[in-house]
Amino acid sequence: PSFGDAGQVFDPFVYLGALSVASKDIALGVASLVLPQRHAAQVAKAAASVDVLSDGRLLLGVASGDRPEEYPAINRGFDDRGERFRDSIEYIRLALKGFGQIENSFGKLDGSLDLLPKPTKGGFPMLITGGSQQTPNWGAKHLDGLITYPRSPKIQGHVIESFRSRVSEVCRYNKPVMQPLYIDIETQDDAPISPIHLGVRCGVNALLSYLKSLEACGVNHVAFNLRFNRANVEDTLAKLAEVVLPHFTIHTESGQALTSCQGANA
Repeated sequence: PSFGDAGQVFDPFVYLGALSVASKDIALGVASLVLPQRHAAQVAKAAASVDVLSDGRLLLGVASGDRPEEYPAINRGFDDRGERFRDSIEYIRLALKGFGQIENSFGKLDGSLDLLPKPTKGGFPMLITGGSQQTPNWGAKHLDGLITYPRSPKIQGHVIESFRSRVSEVCRYNKPVMQPLYIDIETQDDAPISPIHLGVRCGVNALLSYLKSLEACGVNHVAFNLRFNRANVEDTLAKLAEVVLPHFTIHTESGQALTSCQGANA
């Protein structure tokens, strides 16, 4: 209660399992799983299971955690969470490959054990949330993308430029950047934009312009949060689907262009 935010309440993997059955096209992401609070072997097993059940749709956001009160409850240290985060990433990667050898704070793999099921493509994307107690270079090298706080497009552009500069030094390919955004959509479509906590209050037309500016500065994905939305949620979702999402397209493996709305059909 002291943190002021209960998150999305359900256990991430239980919820992802339910979503795997209830949907067929949308990507299924979590932002973010606190790795130091869970054993890496159990994370690897659960995440691989979701990936298989969803036919390869899992995007796993990972974090070191920022709520000190939670750690004593599970007999874990708060100050060493950065080290345990690194150990968890290393352990998960090797466990997914199978028959790996490693010894760190999560235990020892001697090369005789395999982990089942195997992810559909041999693995799944893991995206670092913020800094997660790591150096910027470590995050750019070892994770598959970045989940960062919402900022003004100008400042966000500088953050993304710095991240991708580091990525280019250690990788041969680019990595995506994602961010959340709290939105409060006004009933008047032309209502001007104004700031709220970690987001914006505006009509859909101003939201569209704002999202285009985020796209221009390098943001690949925006996760809407309707916690502060005052209008009817169903009406807001319908308006987003009709007015905003058709302006942003994705491409299937066959090259077919879909609107984000079409790609999100369950």
